[in-house]
Amino acid sequence: MYCLNGPQAAQDLNSYAIVSPLYQLNFKDWWFHHINNCDLYPPADGDFLELPAGGSFTVEIASNRAKTTLAYNGRDTSEWPDGATYPEDYSDIKAVTPQNLAVFTVRYNTPWKRVISYDVPANLPACPEGGCICAWGWVPNGCGQPNMYHQPFKCKVTGAKSTTPIAPPQPPVWCEGNPGACVKGSKQMIYWNQNEGNNIAVSGYDLSGSFKSPAYNAKLGFADGAQNDIFAGAPSAPAGNSGSNNSGSNNNNSGSNKSNSNNGSGSNNANSGGNTGASPAPANLAAGASSSASASASSASAASVSTSNDNGNPAPSCQKRSSRRRRRALLPSPEEGVLVKKSPEPEPQVKVAATTAHRRLHAKRQWFSL
Repeated sequence: MYCLNGPQAAQDLNSYAIVSPLYQLNFKDWWFHHINNCDLYPPADGDFLELPAGGSFTVEIASNRAKTTLAYNGRDTSEWPDGATYPEDYSDIKAVTPQNLAVFTVRYNTPWKRVISYDVPANLPACPEGGCICAWGWVPNGCGQPNMYHQPFKCKVTGAKSTTPIAPPQPPVWCEGNPGACVKGSKQMIYWNQNEGNNIAVSGYDLSGSFKSPAYNAKLGFADGAQNDIFAGAPSAPAGNSGSNNSGSNNNNSGSNKSNSNNGSGSNNANSGGNTGASPAPANLAAGASSSASASASSASAASVSTSNDNGNPAPSCQKRSSRRRRRALLPSPEEGVLVKKSPEPEPQVKVAATTAHRRLHAKRQWFSL
């Protein structure tokens, strides 16, 4: 290679001149790295990179000569270009944190039907032998209790073609109507309305006039389907293929957030216990594994969770606007919760209804919890 020792004849085992970035230079300067005269220091006579016709060749890509086998007998090398060590994936659920669990897939308008399909990024890297820790999550959106679901899975990626790790996920932010403010790339799951550990706070109303409710949809920068922007760099082939480029990687767990969001539907269905306004339900993958999970998210509310949190988010109220029909929570039966339909006549005729969510959404009557 040219410039092995930098732009000098003396040996330099710590040289990085040839890998210094090129930016806003004239052609004569960036062409073959002439800006620092690297093109003037060719390899030694007889030193060639051999290219086997019809075969493949292997090279090392690193941030410094010292991080390759061309210096110090490979003492400072690792599997990564900077010589450091990063956990590729996590098989131990206790090692998974909000900071290494990234959303890798989202499905709008779910939960709805029992069977749901989620899209997996084509460049999701393989899991370790023990598999990956994945998670499925959902934040209901509407007049139900503003709680959340968080369900772990053991998963593994099949047919992996890339080794580029998932970038460290960042907390999502509310960006409705302002796409430029959305968090780009790898994002954490939504953690909201808990006593601790929340990563988002919202207040006021959304553009539809409803109380803001975080969900796995465009309002927080989540696209429907595979999240293909979560990686730390361009796709790289497994070891043995040429030009594997994992430079600057901080390997993190991919947390697939399958998000159920009735994005833009504007409907608030009062469910028995209260989680019917479908906001996106995510499938989180810790460690780059795919979880096309049919997670069981019961339509009944998850156990009564305190709506207080360390961000002080108020629970949405169903009585925000006078034009909206009020929904009241009647005393529940100790044995069960059923949906009851109230007739508009002075002497209401009450009847138990085992009605699908689809019919509830389009019914022109009020629904109450009993």
